[in-house]
Amino acid sequence: QVQLVESGGGLVQAGGSLRLSCKASGLTFSAYHMGWFRQAPGKEREFLAVISWNGGTTYYADSVKARFTISRDNAKNTVYLQMNSLKPEDTAVYYCAADFFRYGQSPVKQNTGAYDFWGQGTQVTVSV
Repeated sequence: QVQLVESGGGLVQAGGSLRLSCKASGLTFSAYHMGWFRQAPGKEREFLAVISWNGGTTYYADSVKARFTISRDNAKNTVYLQMNSLKPEDTAVYYCAADFFRYGQSPVKQNTGAYDFWGQGTQVTVSV
């Protein structure tokens, strides 16, 4: 049974930082590209960042580029999202997702339908 479990969310003041973690089990973690998304109330789920299976490729949405950093540790089956300079508009539920490596396909996928597995999410609230 595949599980993706996010942690590290919480309440932070504007300008602060948080580091989210997503631990995977039940799958061969190094065979998956990993993405982070978020969903604010009343809005669609939004792509944030993706990292390829070996960490060699990363890609960010313009809204978080230069503030957020995605990384992974395949030995720990964990992907991270370091979030700096947080803004109130970053308030959302944050999700990690796994996309199975398919030869010849780019790891950069921004649509939710491209991902095979999802976590349950962790709430991030940024106060003014």
